[in-house]
Amino acid sequence: MSDISDRILQLLTQKGISYGALSEMTHIPKSALQRYATGETPKIPVDRLKIIAKALNTSAAYLMGWETETPKDNFDVFSLPDVQPMPTMKKVPHVGSIACGLPILAVENIDGYSEIPEHIHADFSLTCKGDSMIDACIRDGDHVFIRIQPDVEDGEIAAVLIGEETTLKRVYKIGSDRLELRAENRAYPPMTFSGEELNNIRIMGKAVYFTSMVR
Repeated sequence: MSDISDRILQLLTQKGISYGALSEMTHIPKSALQRYATGETPKIPVDRLKIIAKALNTSAAYLMGWETETPKDNFDVFSLPDVQPMPTMKKVPHVGSIACGLPILAVENIDGYSEIPEHIHADFSLTCKGDSMIDACIRDGDHVFIRIQPDVEDGEIAAVLIGEETTLKRVYKIGSDRLELRAENRAYPPMTFSGEELNNIRIMGKAVYFTSMVR
């Protein structure tokens, strides 16, 4: 085994990085990386050596034995296994209160914007108030992102407008003329609506994502 191979294998072991993970980081085939690390292929192209060094948070000079210590002052946390960079984000309107009779995203309802990963399909966000959804890990002050749709499947969490008050609850349809909204906290009894009471209920959309502060 060459010094280069020995150093590559040593760093892979120290950092707990598999050949597969290194292949994803470098776009170099896993089989080639295995040959480099075991010394089966002693001559590594310089361009690939630089890519491998960057992925292992070291320098090509260290891998080649020109430096005795791997650099420590520009440690890149994203070189560690299972640590991913932040996704590309987008902004969606944050709705404070719902003015009766206005569309959800009317200017009067919007009080700012919230960021969400761009691959999540959500149309607006709300701030959760209280602890009624705590068993779903949604706490007071969390931002919940809603995809606008007029109905949801049984058991899904939805933003529901009751008169002029917005609530976040699991929705259950019982028969053709009864709706039950259930909290995720046993301290809160289910809210049941039937008959003409349903005229005062409007499902604004399905909860698809939420952000929470570390507590």
